[in-house]
Amino acid sequence: MSKSPLIVDMHSHFFPETWPDLAEKFGTPDWPWMKHHGDGKATVMVGDKEFRPIYSGCWDVSKRLEEMDQYGVDIQVMCSTPVLFATTRPADQAAECAHIFNDAALEMCSRSGGRLLPLAQVPLQDIDTACEVLTQAMKDGHLGVQIGNHVGDKDLDDEGLVTFLQHCAAENAAVLVHPWDMMGGNRMKKYMLPWLVSMAAETQLSILSLILSGAFDRIDKSLRICFAHGGGSFAYLLGRVDNAWKERDIVRVDCPNLPSSYVDRFFVDSAVFDHGALDLLIDVMGEERVMFGTDYPFPLGEIKMGELIRTAPKLNDQTKEKLFGTNAENWLATELSAQSAAD
Repeated sequence: MSKSPLIVDMHSHFFPETWPDLAEKFGTPDWPWMKHHGDGKATVMVGDKEFRPIYSGCWDVSKRLEEMDQYGVDIQVMCSTPVLFATTRPADQAAECAHIFNDAALEMCSRSGGRLLPLAQVPLQDIDTACEVLTQAMKDGHLGVQIGNHVGDKDLDDEGLVTFLQHCAAENAAVLVHPWDMMGGNRMKKYMLPWLVSMAAETQLSILSLILSGAFDRIDKSLRICFAHGGGSFAYLLGRVDNAWKERDIVRVDCPNLPSSYVDRFFVDSAVFDHGALDLLIDVMGEERVMFGTDYPFPLGEIKMGELIRTAPKLNDQTKEKLFGTNAENWLATELSAQSAAD
C-alpha cells in the first residue's frame, strides 16, 4: 500500500557487482576493482591497495530495496562512487568508464520497479566529451549527473566547468556535486580525517567558487544543482563570508551581490547527523532547498535512514514533507509516487 509523505533518498551510491578489468583493458595500473569475500562482503581495491570495505547493498538490488523498506524509503536516487570517475586518466578512457558504470546503473534501476533512479557520471576532464556523454545519458534514462567538486586544480568557476553546467541546464539534468580528491594530503593520514574535515571544506569551496567568481550570475537560473553532505561547512561559515564581502573589495571584486543572496540557486542534502545542524541548515538555505539524503550504503551515511528528519523536534509535518520528497521532485524536475516492494 502506498504511503504518504513521499520519501526520496536523493544521495546514495552503488558499485556494480562486477565490471571489466580496467587495468587489462587500458594497459595501465592502479584502476579500481572489486575483491569479493563471499557472504555479501567485498573490498574495493585500487591497484593492490585497499580502498574501502563494502557490502551487498552496493550492488544487490533486492538487498537495497529490503533496507529501504526497513526505514520506509520509497525511492533512492543512486550514483556511482567517485573513485570510479577516472578524471586523472585520458578522456577517452574516462568516457569508456562512464559508459560502463552508467549502463550498470541503468541495469540495476531497471530491476527495481521504479524505486531506484540513476544519475550518470561523465569524463569531466574533457568538457566537449563530458557534454556528449551527458546528452547520451539523459537520452538513455538518467535524470542527471554526479560530478566531483573539482578536476585537478580547476574548481567549479573554471570556464570549461561553467560551460558544462550550462549544458546541464540546457539538457534539464539535475546535478549532484560530490567532494572528491580531498585537500590535506599527508596531514590527514589517520581517523578518516579527509572525510571528516576535507570533505566539508571541499564542498564549501565548490559553492563559494560559483558565488564569489560571479559564475552563478553567468549560468542560467534553470540549473538545478545540489551539494552533498549538507553543503559542507557553507551554512556555518556563511556569516563570515558575508562579512568579508562587505569589508574587503578583493572578496567582492567578481561577486556583484551579497553571498548569502545566492542560496536560492542551489540545493543541499540533509546528511548532517544532528538536529541543531539541520535546524541551522534549513534556517540558512530555506526549507525548499534541503533534501533528504543518506549517503547510503556507506557507514558515514545515515544508517537509520530518515531518522534525523523524522525525529527533528522543531520541524512541522509540512516542512518534513518538503525535505522528504517535494524538494527532490523539484530538483529532479520529475513527479514521483510513493511505492513499496508490496505494491
